[in-house]
Parts: sequence; C-alpha cells; structure tokens
Amino acid sequence: MKLIVGLGNPGREYEKTRHNVGFCLIDIVSDFLHIPLDSNKMNGIYGTGFYNGEKIMLLKPQKYMNLSGEVVSSFVQYFKIDVQDILIISDDLDLKVGCYRFRPHGSSGGHNGLKNISLHLGTNEYKRLKIGISNDKQLDTKDYVLGKFSKEDTEKFQSVFEKAPVLITDYLTKDFDEIMSLHNRK
Repeated sequence: MKLIVGLGNPGREYEKTRHNVGFCLIDIVSDFLHIPLDSNKMNGIYGTGFYNGEKIMLLKPQKYMNLSGEVVSSFVQYFKIDVQDILIISDDLDLKVGCYRFRPHGSSGGHNGLKNISLHLGTNEYKRLKIGISNDKQLDTKDYVLGKFSKEDTEKFQSVFEKAPVLITDYLTKDFDEIMSLHNRK
C-alpha cells in the first residue's frame, strides 16, 4: 500500500494558507483518483482506493503541523506501511511559488512537520514532494507560512494544482529516479 500524506493545519482559519498546500494537493488528487476522504481515525482524515492495481491511502493529519509525525506514525504502524511507500507533500520556503521538487529523502530543512515525521518514524528516508511557497524575509516566518495566498500567488499555484494528478500518477507508476528526472527542473 502507498501512503500519500498532504501536510497542513486543521481548521477553517488555516484554509488557503501557504502552509496548507499539502492539504490542497490531497483534495485535488482525491477528486482525480476518485478516492473520497471519508474516514476519520487516529487524528487523520483519509481515504483508500486503488490505482493501477495498487492500494492507495490519502491522508490529511488533523493535528497541527508540528505534530504531523504522531499521526503519520500511527497510520504507518496500524496499516503496516513500509517507509519506502510513503510520499509526504509539504510546502517549501526555499522554492519559488509555482515550483516543486521530488526528493527521495533528506533533512527537514527547518520544516516542523517534516522534522516531527522524521522523529516519529525514526528515519528521514521517506519520499517528499515539496511545493514552493517562496519566502518573504520581511515577515516573521510563522506569519508568512500561515498567511493566505495572494491573488498573484494563487495564479502561480494554479499550474501546480493542475499538474497534481500527473505528479501523483507518475509517483504511483514510475521509478522514483525517473520521476525526479521528469519533474525536477530549474
């Protein structure tokens, strides 16, 4: 089973914030793959289905970002999911708005959600899809990531949102090195 996790913060006040692009992508993929997010367990909203003969689980942790690892770890243990079968979708301050990168593993890069996931899984050897949100050095990082998309940013994100089904179906059907070669461009 493949576990695809979109990171974000629960609650209406965090909808359409930069930190919640992972939730946004999961919603798009849920619609595209016809996998409704209709279950709630262990502080996670999730859905399961099949794509290309493989069981898929989509998950939106319902604890705050810095506690995402508790939820991911619970699902990994309960459903006996191999760490190599996890893809975490998160925002990334170091990538420009509208850019994205697949990574096979790595450090948290200061992202509290990824840091907590690594802590609770006991490894950083899980795959990631990082979505660029840029960085406004004039604002406190917390205020920036919890800020709403500007109209200009929304237009730039639209291309990523439109590409989301291709990114995820490629993840589900292609070798990860091939995916990085296809999609990781400057």
